[in-house]
Amino acid sequence: MRRAGVGTGHPALPQEGLLILDRFRVTDQVAVVTGAGRGIGAATAVALAEAGAHVVLSARTEQQLHEVAARVAAAGRKAHLVPADLSDLAAAESLVEAARQTFGRLDVVVNNVGGTMPRPFLDTSPAFLEDAFHFNVSTAHALTRAAVPIMLEAGGGSVVNISSVMGRISGRGFLAYGTAKAALAHYTEIAAADLAPKIRVNAIAVGSVATSALEIVTTNDELRGRMEQGTPLRRIGDPEDIAASVLYLASAAGGYVTGKVLEVDGGLQTPNLDMGLPDL
Repeated sequence: MRRAGVGTGHPALPQEGLLILDRFRVTDQVAVVTGAGRGIGAATAVALAEAGAHVVLSARTEQQLHEVAARVAAAGRKAHLVPADLSDLAAAESLVEAARQTFGRLDVVVNNVGGTMPRPFLDTSPAFLEDAFHFNVSTAHALTRAAVPIMLEAGGGSVVNISSVMGRISGRGFLAYGTAKAALAHYTEIAAADLAPKIRVNAIAVGSVATSALEIVTTNDELRGRMEQGTPLRRIGDPEDIAASVLYLASAAGGYVTGKVLEVDGGLQTPNLDMGLPDL
């Protein structure tokens, strides 16, 4: 029976003779993680390394990448750093080329970079809306498209896009962000159809997670309490909650899943914090 040390062969297919925990291993696979300097991206990179993968790390701030690389090394895996601003879509090619040159393969892509600040409706210009789409959707497509040829060389792979609960629920102030994340969710479904059966594409609709983007809430007891009470599970998520879900979708454990949006949001059906925007 094959146990630890799995990871060879077609990464999109389950392997016979594995213990259930072995299906979550990605031993000697190679992952690219964007927005990997902190928060969800950093936690995901470390989780993949702990499960056996080598990781190409990308973010704008190089010092943050070095800190995450140290955690990857502590897990016994290798990290390669590519500081980049992925709003420049041409930068996607450099991440894929880094995986090819450094590790000789690419099996997993995590499109984590993204985000848009909330704005009232009349302050959301068409240009702001287009920028949100560019940063959340076009970046994911650029990297995925660049990654597909090298993934196919290894027999297949897995793409995980980080979407948001705001892509499926409505809240004032989130027109640009919610529209872009909804587009990313549907992009996931269509890309999965285009790239099946060799490459699986899934997404995670993330709820409120304790990252720097939510620092204004997590450092304010009153706001945090309101957000926690507005969440069915009565807590704000941890980056590791999302990282564990990425690992499931990227590994053989999720080998029969494609074109799906996994909701990891504490049970939200409505926004858990009112922005307080008045009626027009």
